[in-house]
Order: sequence, then C-alpha cells, then structure tokens
Amino acid sequence: MSVRDGIERPTRRALFGMFAGGAASLFAPAVLAGAGDYRRIAFVNNRTHERLDVVYWIEGTYVPEALDEISLILRDWRTEARKSYDPRVIDVICDTHRRLDCDEPFEIVSGYRSPETNAMLRRRSRGVARNSYHVKAMAVDLTLKTRSVRQIAGAAESLGAGGVGRYSRSEFVHMDSGPVRTWGR
Repeated sequence: MSVRDGIERPTRRALFGMFAGGAASLFAPAVLAGAGDYRRIAFVNNRTHERLDVVYWIEGTYVPEALDEISLILRDWRTEARKSYDPRVIDVICDTHRRLDCDEPFEIVSGYRSPETNAMLRRRSRGVARNSYHVKAMAVDLTLKTRSVRQIAGAAESLGAGGVGRYSRSEFVHMDSGPVRTWGR
C-alpha cells in the first residue's frame, strides 16, 4: 500500500499481484478507486452464457491475465478456437463505453472467428469479408440493450480510431482496430 493525500492506496505491484492470483474478474471499481489510471471492460456472451468484468490495463501497462480472459470470452464459440486479441480494439470498445456513460456490459454478437467459421459465414451472407478483422482477432460486433446502433456507432466514430460499421437491421455495431473508416446506416 502507498499513502497519497492521506489516503491508503494499493500499489501498482500489489494490483499486479492480485491479478496473478486469479482475481482479475473479481475487481470492482471500489477496489481500484484512487489506484491510478486503469481501464475496465465488461462483456456478456449470450451464446456461451459467460460474463466478464475485468480491469485489463493499469497505469500504462496491459494486464496479460486479463487480456487472456478477454480473448477467452471472445473466442469462436462454434469451434472453441481462440486467438490473442489486439488490445487496441479493446481500448476502442472501452473508450466507446465510457463515452456512452452506461453501466451495462456490452453484449457480444461476434468476436474471433476461425478461418473455417468465417468461410462458412461468407457462404451464407455477402456481408462477411473474406479478410475479416474478426479472423485476425482485431474486431468485435457488439450491442447494448439501452443504446441504439446510432448511439453506439456515434460514440465509436467520435474516437477517430479503427473501423466502425453500423448494422441497424441486425442491431449491432462492428468495431475494429484496422484503419479508420465507417460504413452502414
């Protein structure tokens, strides 16, 4: 613990120790209050019924165990294949959530896709890219119950980072860590 402004706070090393002990998904904002700069993300995967609420970045450093948990919940649920996610897309999602000023977790529509899954989806729909950022673990399709596609995409676009696709009929937003671009309505 360290003391700053008369308040006892956990040190960065202590926080990393807690993550190494498997407590990453148990963190609540109260535990980290005043602990310095951190980024937190929350997901629910309706296909697998898994939930994740994790601090994945502390004072300029990504937490490897937390990134592993994120990659696990974003795995290809059809094949159970997983790939380490690009932290930049997680940052885009986190910043989008912050701009939306809501407490609910993002619902995952699609995370990582194995090449086999992507090929199968391409056969079913012309809207699936051959070189999808989903296959590179650089894209996530998301939704929120309390926000519209327009609101979510608007918040993501305001960041000026990565690709943002609006899929209004399917009610989700695509976010990726590729070049800045937008599509859909």
